[in-house]
Order: sequence, then structure tokens, then C-alpha cells
Amino acid sequence: MLAKLLGGETAEKVLLYMTVYEEGYARQISRVFGIAFDPVNKQLKKMEDAGILVSIMKGRTKVFSWNPRYPFLAELKAFLKKAHDYLPEEEKEKYYRQRTRPRKSDKKL
Repeated sequence: MLAKLLGGETAEKVLLYMTVYEEGYARQISRVFGIAFDPVNKQLKKMEDAGILVSIMKGRTKVFSWNPRYPFLAELKAFLKKAHDYLPEEEKEKYYRQRTRPRKSDKKL
């Protein structure tokens, strides 16, 4: 939907992923969408160089999150949130409703 505007499908997927989950790393994002690691990693680095994202090392993993100092962050997030709202429900279920923490051991399925 936004691929042409954002410069490609990978950029769109990375930004929508960040909109839903607030943080992520290249391998995780590439697994969710079933795309190669290198394009995702390049997009994350490009967005970091542009000041949209920042990264920190957690162990050996470089985790990216939104840069709170980016001047258009609120507007960008509002735009991406609206784009996410217009995605087909099947796509939301497939890509944007992943578990981010383990289920409690005593909780029934």
C-alpha cells in the first residue's frame, strides 16, 4: 500500500512492524515476513542513519526502536497507524499479532 511512497516493500514492512511492536531486530523482522535478512538489515540501518530509529545492543543483538528526538515522530507514527488500520484483517492476523512474551505455564490454551 505504501511501498511506492516509502521506497519499497521492505521499508513499508519494517515501519509497520515498528509501529505495532515499538522495537525489533533484523532477524526477527525478516522471519515474521519471510524475507531475506540483508534487505531488512539495510533498511534498519538506513532509517537509523536518517534519525528515525535508534539502536542499542542487547547481548549480541542490535535492537532498533523509535528515536524520541526525531522531529516528525508523532506525525510519522500517526500516518503509519492509519495505514495499519487499513490493512486487510488477514494480513494483520498473519504479521502483526505475534506473541511477544511467553504464555504463563498455568494458563490454559
